[in-house]
Amino acid sequence: MFKELLGGVLGTPRAATADVDVAQAQALQQEGALLIDVREAYEFQAGHAKGARSIPLSQLQQRVGEIEPTKTVLLICQSGGRSLSAQALLQRRQYADVRNVLGGTSAWQRAKLPMQ
Repeated sequence: MFKELLGGVLGTPRAATADVDVAQAQALQQEGALLIDVREAYEFQAGHAKGARSIPLSQLQQRVGEIEPTKTVLLICQSGGRSLSAQALLQRRQYADVRNVLGGTSAWQRAKLPMQ
């Protein structure tokens, strides 16, 4: 936490900006950000955030080339755990703007945002 705060004071990026709430995620998606659902296919088929693309975490290593590295990437799962793992993987691969959707699909539904 101290490093993040110090980073903000010194003008370097803060890790905290890598998380977005569902309202921010929807706004970014409407501006062209990619919303990637990293839950398994059966979970995605049961219901997902409108406009989300399914790339399960279990397949992400093999399918990473399907994600445009120059776009803002929003990662969503059920509650936020798997999307954090996906975020770390994409950051290691030098994706510039990768954000975790806090609360995942559960929070998206609670906020009554569009589902498919």
